[in-house]
Amino acid sequence: MTPEGTEERQPLLGPPNGRAPSGRRVFLAAFAAALGPLSFGFALGYSSPAIPSLRRASSPALRLDDAAASWFGAVVTLGAAAGGVLGGWLVDRAGRKLSLLLCTAPFVAGFAVITAAQKLWMLLGGRFLTGLACGIASLVAPVYISEIAYPAVRGLLGSCVQLMVVIGILLAYVAGWILEWRWLAVMGCVPPSLMLLLMCCMPETPRFLLTQHKFQEAMAALQFLWGAEQGWEEPAIGAEHQGFHVAQLRRPGVYKPFIIGISLMAFQQLSGINAVMFYAETIFEEAKFKDSSLASVIVGVIQVLLTAVAALIMDRAGRRLLLVLSGVVMVCSSVTFGAYFKLTQDGPSNSSHVDFFVPVSMEPINASGGLAWLAVGSMCFFIAGGPQALWCLLAHFHLLRLQCPFYFVLCP
Repeated sequence: MTPEGTEERQPLLGPPNGRAPSGRRVFLAAFAAALGPLSFGFALGYSSPAIPSLRRASSPALRLDDAAASWFGAVVTLGAAAGGVLGGWLVDRAGRKLSLLLCTAPFVAGFAVITAAQKLWMLLGGRFLTGLACGIASLVAPVYISEIAYPAVRGLLGSCVQLMVVIGILLAYVAGWILEWRWLAVMGCVPPSLMLLLMCCMPETPRFLLTQHKFQEAMAALQFLWGAEQGWEEPAIGAEHQGFHVAQLRRPGVYKPFIIGISLMAFQQLSGINAVMFYAETIFEEAKFKDSSLASVIVGVIQVLLTAVAALIMDRAGRRLLLVLSGVVMVCSSVTFGAYFKLTQDGPSNSSHVDFFVPVSMEPINASGGLAWLAVGSMCFFIAGGPQALWCLLAHFHLLRLQCPFYFVLCP
């Protein structure tokens, strides 16, 4: 793609005479691919209810201390980083469809290893495998969906990728409310298994087929996805080779959105959102909230709702205004949450104690006496600030337009 928007004016494949596609199978194909982000979200959210459950494990070999719990939550990101690199190699060699099919293997294998775990290394190994699958799915699923969707629904289906991630997180929170960690891992095998079954019936993306000079297969895929009654024109020679190239970073129309997208994702990660998602239940337990599972579910529901709202109002409200409001809300909620922990600390012996707070809290405050709501309230506002819902969507749109592989490597 060139910065002048050549791809927008000369699509790889499109209906002649401006006729709108009428196929509905594209939605089924998008749903099948979006089960990858759903599995991704479930793997991210799994550690939140699993860690408290593993802390109470009857087997000493599986019981998590503080250090092991930190590794259990964080090792998935190491796997995701490796998966982003692997996915970038797979997506252009094996194809979008096969890459999605292949990522189901580490998803299922990882949760199976966790289910059968007898030692700590098995828990960590299973988490690493699921992280590897997360990295592949986070790269391939948006590419597949964007390449099969026709223009009228491309934005809607693209927004569903992030929505499915947060739905997966919420699903893990809700299921963890009633299931122990082993059965929760068994449940984690369901979405990728369903994706495997559905994707077997879906076609490869027309764009990838064109890059392989398979014009007839590309036309057949388009007819399957967009409607068999349409008459499709063959693209211009060389159009299938449009895409992102590193040399284009010298152009302002490319490097500016590239820098903006990468910066948004970097700041989104530095905001600490993953720490909240990985350890939500543990955080609320430390905050002395009476029902930490319920609190984490509330946070998950807020995240899903705000992701949907962000996708709907982004084009109307404007990106800059939403980002400014997002930053303000995040700062205020983080300060409030920190103040809550300061007010409910066990005493002034904490090394972070500041004299300014001494007159306010000389004695520990009972969290159940009225301040526990601050923990949930501030985290809900933090999620409402949109580090997942808004920042991810904006960065995704900036970078996916460039078809930039670095996004998925740097920020899996």
